[in-house]
Amino acid sequence: MQFNTKRIRNIAITIILLFVSAISNAQNSDKYRKKDLTDAALVKTLPGFENGYAEVNGVNIHYVAGGNGQPLVLLPGWPETWWSYHKIMPLLAEKYHVIVVDIRGMGSSGRPAEGYDKKTMAKDIYELIHRLGYQKVYMAGHDIGSQVAWSFAANYPDATSKLIILDVPHPDETWFSIPMLPALGTFSDKIDAAHPYVWWFAFHQVKELPEKMLAGRAGIEHEWFFKYLLYNEAAINSLDRAVYAAAYNSAGGIRSGNAWYQTFSQDIADEKKYKKLEMPVLGIGGPGFGWLQSVIPGKTVNSKVVQAEGSGHFIAEEKPEAAARFMIDFLQ
Repeated sequence: MQFNTKRIRNIAITIILLFVSAISNAQNSDKYRKKDLTDAALVKTLPGFENGYAEVNGVNIHYVAGGNGQPLVLLPGWPETWWSYHKIMPLLAEKYHVIVVDIRGMGSSGRPAEGYDKKTMAKDIYELIHRLGYQKVYMAGHDIGSQVAWSFAANYPDATSKLIILDVPHPDETWFSIPMLPALGTFSDKIDAAHPYVWWFAFHQVKELPEKMLAGRAGIEHEWFFKYLLYNEAAINSLDRAVYAAAYNSAGGIRSGNAWYQTFSQDIADEKKYKKLEMPVLGIGGPGFGWLQSVIPGKTVNSKVVQAEGSGHFIAEEKPEAAARFMIDFLQ
């Protein structure tokens, strides 16, 4: 009898993935009940903050707000939710009215079929702040959220007092040159800041396949990224990971998260029309420090870039005190 070794290997890999997924899901369900992962439960751990919802620009947007002072809007990135800022929200709320937003397609916000280009998402935020009674805000974002924040500042400069970008700039034409393959010897289970391999930028372009592969198993993908992008893996704990897995475990959650990547070409086309930003801009970099240094000065009039020493990509969770101090020093 002849055996098809390639087929046997593929079947074995599939079985292992299903087994790991089952164990992972069982552990999460044993440790955390669904109600423990809800916005209502999470916000109770942050005294002074409350959940809110607003129908703006044709989409229902969820946000968490608290604190007193000038409004400071925080926008999260993939694969997280508003909860990614929970360590710095109390620190910032001592000086500002903090508004953390689940951007379109994220967490408890709506997941429409379209509108995931950053210009449309910036309009979501613009209409939200006006609904909340503000004409001008401090704006900050991380990862995908930083792209929306940049687009907000570019399209609504009169509504932007100052802008803060965490680790990822807005897409521009240089993104078309991101390599499909890693340079020899540079790719491992930890990011090489000098040679980052962002293969998921391409993977997330694919429609429907990721939903079929990852629905109910989003945590498996997340685990790889947290290992790759965190310097301190304990900074995002088991509760945090359960919150994020729950937010992305459905086909709709995966589809809308991937949609942020599928609009990069449109975002690049829009960025070509943007003028230099004239408001003060701060870039805070982890592995993306050099990236921000190379991009932000040429697209701004008044900017600086600082490095969160010892931090991976998830700066607000890995170095919350440093992140909050950078932000407060810049905003005051």
